[in-house]
Amino acid sequence: MTASHDAGLPEPTVRRNDGEWRAQLTPEEYHVLRQAGTEPPHVGEYTDTTAEGVYTCRGCGAELFRSSEKFASHCGWPSFFDPTDSDAVLLRADNTLGMHRVEVLCRSCHSHLGHVFEGEGYPTPTDQRYCINSISLTLQPAGD
Repeated sequence: MTASHDAGLPEPTVRRNDGEWRAQLTPEEYHVLRQAGTEPPHVGEYTDTTAEGVYTCRGCGAELFRSSEKFASHCGWPSFFDPTDSDAVLLRADNTLGMHRVEVLCRSCHSHLGHVFEGEGYPTPTDQRYCINSISLTLQPAGD
């Protein structure tokens, strides 16, 4: 099931049909962003980067996170303690794989980004860890 046609979510502002998504994204990007897949841990290009800039959605270019909200969680994926704008992402219950998690979606195009976890004890202002697939993001370096 793709993340773009779910009852209860506001309509995406960026809409593409399945063929358009497949033409725009690599097979790996499509699997994660449109089929709610997960990239393997410790392989993403932004897992350990400390470069300053803005992280945008690889699917539509919407601003999602800033480097000032990124922190080293050592979980294998880029981690952020808060989205750039509280309206930048959507959260929905994810009860797949026999566990309860909270899925993070791009508000603009409803692409799957990852999951958010709370109460893990990280020393961040929100006590949240937005665990985001690198392949879902594009870093716009500061100054560009």
